[in-house]
Amino acid sequence: MPNRNYAIVGTGALGGFYGARLQKADFEVNFLLRSDYDRVKKHGLIVESPEGDFTLPQIRAYHDSRKMPQCDVVIVALKTTQNHLLPKILPHLLKDDGVVLVLQNGLNIEPEVAKIVGSERVIGGLCFLCSYKVSPGHICHLDYGAITLGEYTENYKKIGITNRLHQIASDFRRAQIPIKLSGDLLLSRWKKLVWNIPYNGLSVVLNARTDELMANPDTLILVEEIMTEVVAGAKICDRIIPDDFISDMLDYTHKMKPYRTSMKIDYDESRPLEVEAIFGNPIRAAQQGGIKLPQIEVLYRMLKFVNAQRQEAERTRRLLGVD
Repeated sequence: MPNRNYAIVGTGALGGFYGARLQKADFEVNFLLRSDYDRVKKHGLIVESPEGDFTLPQIRAYHDSRKMPQCDVVIVALKTTQNHLLPKILPHLLKDDGVVLVLQNGLNIEPEVAKIVGSERVIGGLCFLCSYKVSPGHICHLDYGAITLGEYTENYKKIGITNRLHQIASDFRRAQIPIKLSGDLLLSRWKKLVWNIPYNGLSVVLNARTDELMANPDTLILVEEIMTEVVAGAKICDRIIPDDFISDMLDYTHKMKPYRTSMKIDYDESRPLEVEAIFGNPIRAAQQGGIKLPQIEVLYRMLKFVNAQRQEAERTRRLLGVD
């Protein structure tokens, strides 16, 4: 019987999916929720998946991190736009020998968490998952689901694959979650950006799903050009992405079911966009190395504009009390 316990900070399409899988595999999982708390506390979680639908009628749901038990592994599945909440959440949740697993998109995310709990207690995770939240506590998993795990160290120094990575990977595999282990977390983060930057950004500014971006010859060229810039950004940061990686990502996306990216969902639902983590941080890292990423910078400026417009409209709507 597994004895490691888990906390999920951010029970949405990603955190809810992986947390539900872990609970289904008989791990103790404690879920922190905000707006969805009442519904999920009463009715639990529903997961639709091509790998098999299932329901968890009862889960350990909490609205206040201070009332949660301390855990061996705290999974941060919030959007990076909510990371300002972490200093008030993480200290209450982590056991003395516990670790924080950061399942977030973007670059230079782990240093923020390390300031709260210490570098030696942070693991990074990159999820290749297509899922969305249908309604509070109802998650629809469309495709994929693998996670790449890597140890974080200060300045992303390579330290290889540790025993605790193997232990956590074993738990996830028991929960039927595919896991890859990385000895170089920074390289893995840049690889994830090869997909995240073009598809998340273009899906918002062009109002398109992944299949629509792939079907049009002009946007397909644009996707490839942006991917090439990401590879150049990684190289200036001393991380080499293999030549065939772009073609692999394009192939994966061609085979993917029509998908509205997480950033497009956030935009459509008037939530803040993860512009800095996914676009601003890589641009700044490349600039420190002495190069520009011009097409990514254009996307970055456009996204900042549409994000500011949408957030201002949302503030106005709330002031006026419009539903």
